[in-house]
Amino acid sequence: MQAKIFFGSQEATTDTNSERVSPYSGDVISTAPICSADDAKKALQIAQDTTLAAKASTLAQRCSWLLDVAQKLRDNREDMAKTLTDEVGKPIAFARVEVDRCIETVTLAAETMRTMHGETINTDAMPSGKKTTAFFTREPAGVVVAITPFNFPLNLVAHKLAPALVAGNTVVLKPTPEAPLTAYKFAKMFIESEFAVPNALSLVYGDAEVGSALITSDIPRVISFTGSVPVGNIITKSAGIKKVSLELGGNAATYISVSADLNLAASRCALGAFVNSGQVCISLQRIYVHADIYDAFAMKMAEETKKLVVGSPYEDDTFMGPLIDDEAAKRAMSWVESAIEEGAVPLLPPHREGRMFHPCVMANVTDDMTIVCEEVFAPIVSLVKVENFDDAMPRMNNSPYGLQFSVFTNDLRLMKRAMSELEAGGIIINDMPTLRFDIQPYGGVKLSGVGREGPKFAIEEMTEIKSVVIC
Repeated sequence: MQAKIFFGSQEATTDTNSERVSPYSGDVISTAPICSADDAKKALQIAQDTTLAAKASTLAQRCSWLLDVAQKLRDNREDMAKTLTDEVGKPIAFARVEVDRCIETVTLAAETMRTMHGETINTDAMPSGKKTTAFFTREPAGVVVAITPFNFPLNLVAHKLAPALVAGNTVVLKPTPEAPLTAYKFAKMFIESEFAVPNALSLVYGDAEVGSALITSDIPRVISFTGSVPVGNIITKSAGIKKVSLELGGNAATYISVSADLNLAASRCALGAFVNSGQVCISLQRIYVHADIYDAFAMKMAEETKKLVVGSPYEDDTFMGPLIDDEAAKRAMSWVESAIEEGAVPLLPPHREGRMFHPCVMANVTDDMTIVCEEVFAPIVSLVKVENFDDAMPRMNNSPYGLQFSVFTNDLRLMKRAMSELEAGGIIINDMPTLRFDIQPYGGVKLSGVGREGPKFAIEEMTEIKSVVIC
């Protein structure tokens, strides 16, 4: 199926198109226009020309707009799920979950915006002040550029579009090249809604040329990007004076204490390490296990991993489908082979068939191995033996990333220490660090990025505070 450009509410095509092939079958499953920098500039100009109309629209209209899109998603749940499976190889059961989460994200953005407001200020609170009527309001920032990745190509778009539009902004969306049809179908729901603000949303496709035109332009007020650290670094250096929100990935770790429920820890760690074939920013990559329970946990982790079904993403019982492309699968295998050469021991035989990479649990891993130092973004998890939390904590923190960590323990004092001492944007107790609720503030520290997502927190990023004083 052909994805199309949206210049505002107007569909368009180009003379040349790119093809997207299924990561599972290799068949062409969608095509998209090849856009240029001029296309990006045209979309930005339309967005800028529409800012006053978007700002003038009522909150009631914009909330109805989002709730209408949520209903369209419900009505087309199976089609959207299959499109996700077609384009990025996500197992159909998890594709349906992503659609359901997208519905929640869009709905939550509408509900959140209804209750967001300014505050009155007591200007006579200090001796230097005087009694006035003073308050602040929140206003839309203006034009938002949204750039999204392949691993959650529907819900991560929702986390940008829904807060931006319900706050009264206009948006230019550049989705991942791996899922153009997913973005097109979703954008079309917004644009064809009876409550839509005309021309408030544009959609263009492309890589570096288009992205550069979007972020270096003087038109956007906000850049919201989810992707890699190198690209995030380029955006930071190139964007100029704008509000920039970056979610750049991580190297998630967990600690298994002697007081932990090992059955719970193993089952949840297997899910956290291998869901979406490990292609998750908060995918569990490093497991630090107390020495007294290391062998028992390793055995349980291997047993839980063996239960996972790897195969066709179109089967309801499939847990893991293919990696996004051949390069990702080759890189994953090379990292495993390198770790084995350095002394690591695979608890299950490493196995790759094309883009299908079976889950891999590596034992006897040390801190200097690449497999724990860098973000693998593949179904590989490493077990590291430690003496206690005092041993594990600095090693967990010794990473340029800090998105989410977790601890499995029934020791209240250890829980409190973990919440205080681990350096990450999110800390999970007694579950995998891959746990995310769309209502929560989500984002990281260090190279994991700046800013927070989650509708309430994204709305704050995408609005400006205006202070008013009446003397």
